[in-house]
Amino acid sequence: MADVLKKVPVREQDPKVRATNFEEVCYGYNKEEAMEEATRCINCKNPRCVQGCPVSINIPKFIQELKAGEIEAAYNTISESSALPAVCGRVCPQESQCEGVCIRGIKGEPVSIGKMERFVADWARENGIKPKTAEQKNGHKVAVIGAGPAGLTCAGDLARLGYDVTIFEALHKAGGVLSYGIPEFRLPKSAVVDKEIENVKSLGVTIETDVIIGKSVTIDELMENEGFEAVFIGSGAGLPMFMHIPGENAMGVFSANEYLTRSNLMKAYNDDYKTPIHRGKKVAVVGGGNVAMDAARTALRLGAEVHIVYRRSEEELPARVEEVHHAKEEGIIFDLLCNPVEILVNEDGWVSGMKCIRMELGEPDESGRRRPVPVEGSEFVIDVDTVIMSLGTSPNPLISSTTEGLDVNRKKCIVANEETGETSKNAVFAGGDAVTGAATVILAMGAGKAAAKGIHEYLSK
Repeated sequence: MADVLKKVPVREQDPKVRATNFEEVCYGYNKEEAMEEATRCINCKNPRCVQGCPVSINIPKFIQELKAGEIEAAYNTISESSALPAVCGRVCPQESQCEGVCIRGIKGEPVSIGKMERFVADWARENGIKPKTAEQKNGHKVAVIGAGPAGLTCAGDLARLGYDVTIFEALHKAGGVLSYGIPEFRLPKSAVVDKEIENVKSLGVTIETDVIIGKSVTIDELMENEGFEAVFIGSGAGLPMFMHIPGENAMGVFSANEYLTRSNLMKAYNDDYKTPIHRGKKVAVVGGGNVAMDAARTALRLGAEVHIVYRRSEEELPARVEEVHHAKEEGIIFDLLCNPVEILVNEDGWVSGMKCIRMELGEPDESGRRRPVPVEGSEFVIDVDTVIMSLGTSPNPLISSTTEGLDVNRKKCIVANEETGETSKNAVFAGGDAVTGAATVILAMGAGKAAAKGIHEYLSK
């Protein structure tokens, strides 16, 4: 019987072994472990976990079904709310969402909701179980821009309501950040991502790749010439930010976007693929979010000594606790309370080091975190030959600049209603990183779900 105060432990690759390969770090639960963990849920009358889930999965219901061994029923319950359960079970920040408000966590460890969701989704995939489709089409056409988490979720929800949905994706492969951003060792592509996308397509969704909205075709043309009655923009935030410090244009400086895209989407980590990637010997990753951890752990697996350089303390790291823990286990060096001021460049134009300054924390800023302040005279140099900037991203302005009547804010994010996804342009909805700037997969999914509901209400008038 499970210790009700503690989670059933999850099996993982040994840190020293996994630091040398791109295989998935976490093995997840088997059936016995998942069912044992399910016994820890007290099936609250007022389940705060559901309120903490951005896509409002009926968590107590699926856990009780899992506890009873009714795994297909548990999958159907999850699928009513989530188009990507095997993804969410792996990359959602459950510790700050569903598990973060779990009653069981008050006097012990919260119920391991994410690991159970992952098990159920993986079991369904391995047993050929598909999400339920709409009984009939309703005759309405909707276009979705972007095949990332927001777009896939919006499309899946609309398809289940009977809409004829087409997703237009700029890249050659669907998935968005799931395919190009999150590394294989956290989120396997062919075994998980591709299968989740196939599930969305099985609902009747069409995905057209290599279509750049704003260049290949505009939103106005989709509506005027191709008969789409509503459009959802879920194009993400793929434009990387930089520090604008001396030496930033040197060879050996990359954005995390480019670095991870080369490794993940273009398989540059695999020697069988003819895709170049710069394999530094000593790499500094500037930033402290999940993307920074992904870039650092990728560089480590490509053979480098890796430093995370972050201007605040560990307490303020925005990355998931699990990702920081895994990075430390694997040997990533954390240079905290440090900020780069210059990238040193040798006579051949390549990075030869990075000059940093020590920081201390002052008063809280607008984000609520204590503002880092430079310590005078504390400059030092980190010996590196490669720098990866992971400072966040903003939306590409192509769509907004080619769509008349679409309002954006000062950060070039599309202005949209949080509850419905409605924008300033009639019949055009938006959500995810294109609206909020870079955020999590599950928040993008929540926005896609809200927009699907908004589109349905709009077209049902």
